[in-house]
Amino acid sequence: MNGTRTARPEGTHAHLAEGNARQPRKRVTADVLLRDRQDRVLLVDPSYKEHWDLPGGMAEANEPPRLAAAREVREELGVGAPVGRPLLVDWVRPRGPWDDHLLFVFDGGRLPCEHIAALRITDPEITRFRFATTAQARALLRPDMYRRLRRAQHALRTGTTSYAE
Repeated sequence: MNGTRTARPEGTHAHLAEGNARQPRKRVTADVLLRDRQDRVLLVDPSYKEHWDLPGGMAEANEPPRLAAAREVREELGVGAPVGRPLLVDWVRPRGPWDDHLLFVFDGGRLPCEHIAALRITDPEITRFRFATTAQARALLRPDMYRRLRRAQHALRTGTTSYAE
């Protein structure tokens, strides 16, 4: 053999495609930790939830989590945000009507003043947004999301990525 691969007829991988079609699919949520110069965290108030949340949302089919996070911020708040490294990856157990899913939180950095001034609600699912201190975020976020925020902040400070199940 000379190390080159010969092309296989398309039908050769049909059984793999068939098996792939039957495999379970995993939902992916991608959020972004965005801050202002005072290190307050940008939160959004979704109309369909009881609590506030980080900007972000569900990835579309075959969409990478980082691109999903950037798209969601743009769709929700009308600005392109820099989406950096992953700060947190969680496996979220099934709850209520929802299957399990993977949740990513990416570093969005500190927004420049001109991006903050350009923030506006561009998605009807978002009713309002605000920058909140960590103490304010505790009162606004669901307890599990507040714990994720704290882990993401710790990962940001330490240069690590947090993973939990």
